[in-house]
Amino acid sequence: MTRPVLIENARILDPWSGTDQGGGAILIEHGHISDVSTGGPVGVPDGAELINAGGQLVAPGLVDMRVFTGEPGHEYRETLQSAGDAAVAGGVTSFVMMPDTAPVVDDGALVDFLVRRAKANSKANILPAAGITRGLRGEEITEFGLLREAGAICLSDGRQSVQSAALLRTAMTYAANFGMMIVHQPIEASLLGEGSMNDGLLATTLGLKGIPREAETVALARDLQLALLSGVRYHAAQISCAASVELLAAAKAKSQTISAGVSINHLSLNENDVAGYRTFFKLSPPLRAEADRLAMVEALRSGAVDVIHSDHDPQDSEVKRQPFAEAAAGAVGLETLLAAALRLYHSGEVDLLTLFRAMSTRPAALLGLESGRLARGAPADIVVVDLDYPWVVTEAGMRSRSRNTCFEGARMSGKVMRTLVAGETVYSVDEITGVAK
Repeated sequence: MTRPVLIENARILDPWSGTDQGGGAILIEHGHISDVSTGGPVGVPDGAELINAGGQLVAPGLVDMRVFTGEPGHEYRETLQSAGDAAVAGGVTSFVMMPDTAPVVDDGALVDFLVRRAKANSKANILPAAGITRGLRGEEITEFGLLREAGAICLSDGRQSVQSAALLRTAMTYAANFGMMIVHQPIEASLLGEGSMNDGLLATTLGLKGIPREAETVALARDLQLALLSGVRYHAAQISCAASVELLAAAKAKSQTISAGVSINHLSLNENDVAGYRTFFKLSPPLRAEADRLAMVEALRSGAVDVIHSDHDPQDSEVKRQPFAEAAAGAVGLETLLAAALRLYHSGEVDLLTLFRAMSTRPAALLGLESGRLARGAPADIVVVDLDYPWVVTEAGMRSRSRNTCFEGARMSGKVMRTLVAGETVYSVDEITGVAK
């Protein structure tokens, strides 16, 4: 049994209770939070490990709802262990693993294998998502009941989008019966075509085929109508444009079972970043115009968008060192999720409670997890953050096996100084040397 841990002299930030107060302390016993103080004394058990936060922010660990890994099948891109190492370095204590692997996660035996392997190899909690359709081909639904029993946290076709409305309606109806959430990427394939960036003047100037916003909104409108019809818990995996926000707001006014996510890339970058043809900025959905980015920020503030995720998608140099139009889409993001989000705080665009609600409390609630809050009885998944710590993102300093980051060379203000999972320190930074341990 591990000894008790007391985090003292902390600025407690808990979106679940709306708390943001200095001089606090958290007592951890048996992997759970046993007491939280925002000013009063906390009893210290004999032999407890003392952690002086030095006034730094102490908040619930992040819960990332969209992470791709390489294992199984493409371990050279990312293993469960390297993904876990990258996660805790970024303050992510739990993440949903997308089913886009080789073989595809569409079988209960594979879900069970991943659950056990993750526990043995990852410092972060890995929650496997299982395919909506077999092979993620959009032709036949999987065995939802068996997948749930094996430990699948939700149903998703990952990067793929189910094109048949009839099949998706059937999937939603069955998922509602099993109490499982559908996490779906809204893409109308016929409008996506061979596009590689946001449709508009810049795409024309660069000589690249554009992807219209309607490739997202047409599919999203269909998804939302089917979700309302079936009553399923539906989560739009990620949206990227202002028109999608309008559709979501209208649907959410009719049902509390609808939610949506946005990647940190679409909150902090725009299509102008593509101008240098750097393929690390090729994403799906593509980076949109600045007006769309601002709409995403406003949707986050208003609650129309529920979750911020990293969309961590490791790709090797072979598929990225291609002409922009031919390169694979995707960027790693576990290690930069929080730091990039803090840019919105430092710029005055979004307050801290809203940011951490979207990165910890809300995704935990959607997934039915007990984490995402600093409360008695909750798992001691906690992050300690220096909000003003200056650092520069470098590929060499990343723990992910892949280096395709949108933020190479970016100057950040705010860094994870310590991450605890179930009360155990799994990542920490020496404040004097700045070296991670």
